[in-house]
Amino acid sequence: MDELEEGAGLKWVRTTVELDDHIIVPNLDPVAMSIEPDRTLEDYLASLSTLPMDHSRPLWEFHVLDFPTSDATAALAFRAHHSLGDGASLLSLLIAAADPSKVLPTTAPRRVSTMKALTPRSPSSTGAGVMVVFTVWIVSLLLLVWHTVVDIVCFAATAISMLRDPPTLFKGPGGAEFRPKRFVNRMLSLDDIKYVKSVMCCTVNDVLLGVTSAALSRYYFRKTGESGKKNIKVRSTFIVNLRKMTGLHTLASMMKSGKENDVKWGNQLGYMVLPFHIEKHDAPLKYVEKAMRIAHRKKSSMESVFTNWSALMITKIFGIKAAASLCHSLFKNTTILFSNMIGPTEQVALYDHPILYIAPSIYGQPYALTIHYQSYMNIVKLILAIDEAQFPDVDGLLEDFVESLRLIREAALGKPRIVEECSQEEHGHGEA
Repeated sequence: MDELEEGAGLKWVRTTVELDDHIIVPNLDPVAMSIEPDRTLEDYLASLSTLPMDHSRPLWEFHVLDFPTSDATAALAFRAHHSLGDGASLLSLLIAAADPSKVLPTTAPRRVSTMKALTPRSPSSTGAGVMVVFTVWIVSLLLLVWHTVVDIVCFAATAISMLRDPPTLFKGPGGAEFRPKRFVNRMLSLDDIKYVKSVMCCTVNDVLLGVTSAALSRYYFRKTGESGKKNIKVRSTFIVNLRKMTGLHTLASMMKSGKENDVKWGNQLGYMVLPFHIEKHDAPLKYVEKAMRIAHRKKSSMESVFTNWSALMITKIFGIKAAASLCHSLFKNTTILFSNMIGPTEQVALYDHPILYIAPSIYGQPYALTIHYQSYMNIVKLILAIDEAQFPDVDGLLEDFVESLRLIREAALGKPRIVEECSQEEHGHGEA
């Protein structure tokens, strides 16, 4: 966009990339880098959330922060405009640039029917078996239609401000999108999460939803001192990857043109409005059980597909500003932005420098709290983008997540693991 031209609009143009405009090595205080390196890194990233990008050139930047922190010997911050692609696209680009020889996580079709075929034991039972399967199929279809209609109505009511979340500790104030965001993270054990998954016969995503609900509940009741009998429902905008094949894909396959490409580059995502319950449970596994029920209900709906389609239609008919305004209204009337994404199962290196962690996040939305989970090797990075004025005790909030996972993992000890029964179900549910 030519920002000097009055009324200029955005447009795609071929351009020559000047690397000096995109590779940035900031001049930071050496004393601060040596005394408080972690805080210096956080402060610098927070400052980026207040700086607009230059629309007269390609909307991406690499910030090289060449000083050691508690996690690594150096950091590389990649800032990109969301119009360039979603998390799956950009992560696949990173892997291709870093170490294209690495094997990406095995993917499977997103939706696999969970109805098991009924094998007739005798010719006389064939007709009865077919009728049972047909009846189950009809009931499932009717439930899918009903749940989709209900979710679409609630989604539309939220987008036009008829439904709004009440003010809580987690709800962003007016103008939260213009306030600086601080990006903080903690490392969680993927093995612990998978252990709970196998015990509960659920998905990794279900476990993360349960951990999040438990952590937010711990934080809320610790900060307010209110009775644990209280049950508060807050809603999150849940980002869903709509590609038919979940997981990561090679950059070449994503860049392949054609309508038949199921993993194409870009923003292939939709939204769900997902509730979180702020409440106290004596049994930590109750948080996972409730998350499983909520997630199972949402999986029996086409809400995310509808939101993607409606956004495309509104953009084509009314323009990008109308679609952005509706999206902003949805965000403003919910409490949390939530997402998780699968990463490489093996370590990758960038020019022989091993990448120790990957921590994606986002800013510019009217939220005081955004929650991302990113798996990589045998860890899961929890990344929070927070309004520090609203969450001054951010270390306490991070520890609530760590402690919630620990308690849920301990509660799962001694219970039988039923991995075999879950193996087929796991492939039916992709990552957010």
